[in-house]
Amino acid sequence: MPYVVPRLLVAPLALGATLMAAAAPLGAQPAAKPVAPISRDIPLDEPALRAAGISFLPIERERGATDLVFPGTVVVPPPQLLVVAAPVEGLIEAVEVAPDEVVSVGQTIIRMRSPELVQAQREFIAADANASLARDRLSRAEQVFAARALPERDLRVVENEAKTTSYKADETRHVLTLMGMTEQEVETLQRTRAFSATIAITAPKAGVVLARHTSPGARVAQAEPLFTIARLEPLWVNIQVPSSRLRSIEVGSRVSLVGHDVGGDIIRIGRSIDPATQSVTAVAQIDTDGGSVRPGLAVTARVRIDRNGVAQWVVPSASVVRHRDQSWVFVRTPTGVRATPVQVLGENARDASIRADLEADDKIASRGIIPLLAELARADSE
Repeated sequence: MPYVVPRLLVAPLALGATLMAAAAPLGAQPAAKPVAPISRDIPLDEPALRAAGISFLPIERERGATDLVFPGTVVVPPPQLLVVAAPVEGLIEAVEVAPDEVVSVGQTIIRMRSPELVQAQREFIAADANASLARDRLSRAEQVFAARALPERDLRVVENEAKTTSYKADETRHVLTLMGMTEQEVETLQRTRAFSATIAITAPKAGVVLARHTSPGARVAQAEPLFTIARLEPLWVNIQVPSSRLRSIEVGSRVSLVGHDVGGDIIRIGRSIDPATQSVTAVAQIDTDGGSVRPGLAVTARVRIDRNGVAQWVVPSASVVRHRDQSWVFVRTPTGVRATPVQVLGENARDASIRADLEADDKIASRGIIPLLAELARADSE
């Protein structure tokens, strides 16, 4: 094959154009469905390999478990977050708790004064009085109707009035509870008719105060956030996984945090890629070990890779190349080399851990990779 040697020797100069032509589809062409990569044989004789400076090294089976390391951030799961908002417009009188303080259910966390609360109480007292008067009218009408001195139509009118006023009283009572008054406070108001402009806002759930959004003396609008309360067990870790490592992890993979004696499992892997970092967020749920890990902490997450019965190999990092969004190695064959797709699990400056359909006695190219990559790109373009 006298033509092979010159083609390999000039391959480094033509690699850029060859790769672009092979890898970039025309804009007018419809998007093709992804096809699983397959091995490709590249016929080369021994003189051609020597002339191109291609040499080979044996591969080594990886021993022990494989871990991948990624950056991450500890966050509170959304279902465990609770924002306490102002139930009514008013003035903050006193703040009873501070950030990072543990609160219990029903504990008073803030006190405020509101003219709107007094207005709502007045409307409730009036509606309750009207409902009481309507019930008395209905009682008398039923007595008169039983004596056959009142038409049934008039009785139905009185019954409807009693129902309407009762509904109005229930509505105004519900408004007071939405403003933060307890049922006991509403009953006291109903009995004593004593108005109060002060309202005590309590914690609806037990947890830790993550943030305070107001201060004494401030005026707040209705529904304005006052506190953020969260339950801090368990927590989540948002792990930034490069898109090239996505196939190495899966839901259920074991996760541990470097420098912290805590761990958990991946519960969700994102479906979208961050354009800025080209990474995907994988979410791991972890135990906090009594508070040693807290929200906002930047961590290094170690993800354990399950072999699932697939052999893993250690090869030189320089032997692994990228082509068409796939990693490849070049395996020595009797007729030349075979471009074999691999899955990279982890790598450093010297070695790479891969999964591939290889044999223990296989040898892969360790030098002269560029000409082989050009041959692979040319084979794909033909």
